[in-house]
Amino acid sequence: MNGPPLPRWRALVAAFASRCTPRRQMLLAVAVLALLLVPALRQWLTASMWRHMVLQFPLWLVVGALLVAGLSPAARSRIARWNAYGISGLVGAGTVLAVLMVPRVLDLALVSAPLEAAKCTALLLAGAALRLSWKAAGLLVQGFFLGNMLPMTAVVGQLYIDSPLRLCNAYLLDDQARLGAWLVTAAALLALGWLAQVARRMS
Repeated sequence: MNGPPLPRWRALVAAFASRCTPRRQMLLAVAVLALLLVPALRQWLTASMWRHMVLQFPLWLVVGALLVAGLSPAARSRIARWNAYGISGLVGAGTVLAVLMVPRVLDLALVSAPLEAAKCTALLLAGAALRLSWKAAGLLVQGFFLGNMLPMTAVVGQLYIDSPLRLCNAYLLDDQARLGAWLVTAAALLALGWLAQVARRMS
């Protein structure tokens, strides 16, 4: 006996998920990674402070998240042993994102190839950790993680907006303020999105 039909948006999500096989996710990750390594695109993304943090950072995180789709069940099981309730992964990802919000780190990544490589590698690992940890964390640990990360992001954004001085030598003051507005807005939208998810589950 068939169950009741799914709402249209859930049906669309289910259809999309069924097509996102691990192989396709890994191929997409490789394609995005190849684009990120194109010098002209990298230069465009890092030429603006807000593009550097609001576009480049999430793209590297997405690549990391997509790449772990190809992990075998045995590898996932080994990772889960030290990542109980997703705590280790979320702490690692949060640490990476907190460090990369420091203005000096952005400056150094622009002039040092080894630091740029370290930044991108750290973002890949953070994206992988977020994907492997999010469901295991459950609402309580997710809330604790977001309750720390999102206010910090909003505070950093407000500091960028209010500071009368350039915090990054490589970027202009108006670009710094624009990044601050993006960070505050992103923190608010992520908080609302997660709360909506919680409300949907509770109902």
